[in-house]
Amino acid sequence: MPARVLGIILAAVAGSAAAHAESCPRKDALGTSRTLAVDAASTPRVGLKSFPQTLPLTDHEVVLTFDDGPWLATTPKVLAALAHECARATFFLIGKPASEHPELVRRIAAEGHTIGTHTWTHPSLARIKPGAAVQQIDHGISAVGAALHDGGAATLLAPFFRFPGFESTQATLDLLQSRGITVFGADLWASDWNPMTPRQELKIITDRLNGAHKGIILLHDTKAHTAAMLPAFLDYLRQNHYRVVHLVPAARGAKAEAAH
Repeated sequence: MPARVLGIILAAVAGSAAAHAESCPRKDALGTSRTLAVDAASTPRVGLKSFPQTLPLTDHEVVLTFDDGPWLATTPKVLAALAHECARATFFLIGKPASEHPELVRRIAAEGHTIGTHTWTHPSLARIKPGAAVQQIDHGISAVGAALHDGGAATLLAPFFRFPGFESTQATLDLLQSRGITVFGADLWASDWNPMTPRQELKIITDRLNGAHKGIILLHDTKAHTAAMLPAFLDYLRQNHYRVVHLVPAARGAKAEAAH
């Protein structure tokens, strides 16, 4: 894919609605406490499960991220739970389902969430040929970007990427860094790729959060048990005084916030 085209697709989120959390009509909702601008130049890779650095979060600050969508059966339930609590998240979408359900991609953006990418069909990029890995990255970016743009959405695709299974290679890491794309790992997760009940998942994620006290949280909006668990988890965050941080790309020329 030409660099010029990628540059257009990977523009920063447009509009003040994406830069600042809107006021929430429910005064007792969890809400979104602040917006954090992420600049790939100073923050090329984050998430302590994969890298030595993470985002500059303070105690009891969390970033909510969701992988593998959009999925018609479950993503709307996740969006409804987030909307009820006025909480903003980042969705790492797979290109193929995004191309099949562009209206759901645009709904995610319209509700104020940030959209990154997660390849075209979710293979392990460390286990396929280098050329095929680049194609997976590029096709995923172009497909998700097209799903947003075809409907005239004001929100553009963020230069955020997450590797399927966190399986990267040095070549793909270097490629993404050269393109100004931040690679996201995670600081903790609910292991929701395993079969479990919503109650079991809630215990796993709250126990891990009690140990970490902050961080980038990975969930999957394609999992029925996660969609069912999410309202209780957001309520747990509210009752235990956690604060949700919304991620957006740093504006061009803006001073970057360094990771630590």
